[in-house]
Amino acid sequence: MTIREKLEEIEQATLSEKACLSAHSKGRARKEKPHPLRTDFQRDRDRIIHSKSFRRLKHKTQVFLSPFGDHYRTRLTHTLEVSQIARTIAKALRLNEDLTEAIALGHDLGHTPFGHSGEQTLAKLLPGGFHHAQQSLRVVEKLEYEGKGLNLTFEVRDGIFKHSKGRGEILKADEKDMPLTLEGQIVRVSDVIAYVNHDIDDAVRAGVIKDTDIPAPLVKLFGKWHSTRIDRMVEDVIFSSLDEGLKWIVMSDEISDGLIALRDFLYDRVYFNPHAKGEFEKTEKIITDLFEYILKDPESYIKPYPEEDSIEKRAGDFIAGMTDQYALGLYEKLFFPRSWPV
Repeated sequence: MTIREKLEEIEQATLSEKACLSAHSKGRARKEKPHPLRTDFQRDRDRIIHSKSFRRLKHKTQVFLSPFGDHYRTRLTHTLEVSQIARTIAKALRLNEDLTEAIALGHDLGHTPFGHSGEQTLAKLLPGGFHHAQQSLRVVEKLEYEGKGLNLTFEVRDGIFKHSKGRGEILKADEKDMPLTLEGQIVRVSDVIAYVNHDIDDAVRAGVIKDTDIPAPLVKLFGKWHSTRIDRMVEDVIFSSLDEGLKWIVMSDEISDGLIALRDFLYDRVYFNPHAKGEFEKTEKIITDLFEYILKDPESYIKPYPEEDSIEKRAGDFIAGMTDQYALGLYEKLFFPRSWPV
């Protein structure tokens, strides 16, 4: 018996009957020989961590564009916070931590540079629009590993694709929009718990809002501090889901409504405040100018894959994969005047 088979036996013996077991995965698009040491979901997690797209997250905006200071979140630190919250929930519910972690680590691989502004700009530029969850799936299926993709399991790809909810319902969405596994549903709610709380933290640090600006009923419900808010939300997810017999991952109406109210507060006071709008106009111009320039000289910039996709789609892949730093550097190289050699 291999170590992997022993690990699969441990999953079978210790995890909830509602957990998605590695041995019961629906598999990969391209069949592979099982690994002697790692389960399929462990392999997926490792492939994501070692991908170029994952490394680029460290220089992609979460909310604040090119902030001065070492303590603001990036897409990478956001991803790690989502993973931590999701694993805490999965462990308490005796669900599959490896599957949960793989989905969490891969959920934002398709995010653009410049945060919300970058996504909105590409959505306007690309025929058929743009959404980071769809792009995250495209990254792992078609773009990574020089166009071969990471060949992840069905369950991880499903969780990545269905993690995003925008300003819509977090967990009470249309069934077809929800991840098929409980582990995927955990990542969906953990994503909101993470970004709502750390974006408040960063916004206070940046002076965009004050602690006292948070509506008093929400402070009373969740507490004043970053850690107490997260604890309150995580505990509610765990106990509410257990009360429902783990038919699905749920929150109580009180906590769910409060979380949505906090999210709406952030949209109104942070994401689209007047200062942010001015910066968005600048980043929109950068991305638009880069996109139009690349379309005039695609061979110098974009990959020849996926072959079936249009030049516009592949130009969108190139821009979506940029870090903030790379986009700014390329823009300066292409559009700023340079001194002549003398």
